[in-house]
Amino acid sequence: MEQRIHSGLFTRVLGPPPCAGAPTLVLVHGLGLSGRYFVPLARRLAARGFTVLVPDLPGNARSRAAVRRMPDVVQTADTLARWHRRLVPAPSLLVANSVGCQVAAALAARHPSLAHRLVLLGPAITPGASAWRQAGRLLADAPREPLSLIGVAAADYLVTGPLRFAASLRHALRDAAAAFEGHLSRIAVPTLVVRGAGDTIASEAWTRRVTRLIAVGRASEVAGAAHAAHYSTPDAVAELIETFAAGENP
Repeated sequence: MEQRIHSGLFTRVLGPPPCAGAPTLVLVHGLGLSGRYFVPLARRLAARGFTVLVPDLPGNARSRAAVRRMPDVVQTADTLARWHRRLVPAPSLLVANSVGCQVAAALAARHPSLAHRLVLLGPAITPGASAWRQAGRLLADAPREPLSLIGVAAADYLVTGPLRFAASLRHALRDAAAAFEGHLSRIAVPTLVVRGAGDTIASEAWTRRVTRLIAVGRASEVAGAAHAAHYSTPDAVAELIETFAAGENP
């Protein structure tokens, strides 16, 4: 796994180098985290022949120094789009988790030439949710996740810092209330919405609504997984993504 700074963002690169004509996947992490919790999935996708890029989003973890203050969701999407144009020679398949789905939706809506497919894993945040409700859902989900993920997340939150985490949460809540559904409705490319069957953060009703909002949306559920299905069941999620990337129904 290669690790370096690309266009200001710390980036993990797995599989063959990005090149025109080869399938490239970009994995977009959630609130206050880093790309580390995507590494188990990234390794499995790279073993299947994909080029996989896993950035830390601006202001988060090892990309903390990329910005002076925490960007909002649209600013993050625009920064990621600039990174994408410099690093990836063709449209990619975006794979996002949790609040990363808001970033991916904004990118696909605002920069449609950069993505040819999307996979949204446990899309959050539900419009109208308060910070307290979101915190309660996160706490309810934690016991359903592997203990190793709790350690990874706690370390990332410490590096990102509580003030930046709080700013990111405010931005995410505002985006969910004002823009998220609009961005989803502007996504024109095939999109797979994936939910862990035990997810307490992205409810079954909300993921159904996300799927309906997207012009070419389809849904799938992963048994034995919660909010971070890509971490707890990476083989199952890798298989879903490979099937979807090939244009087949997973």
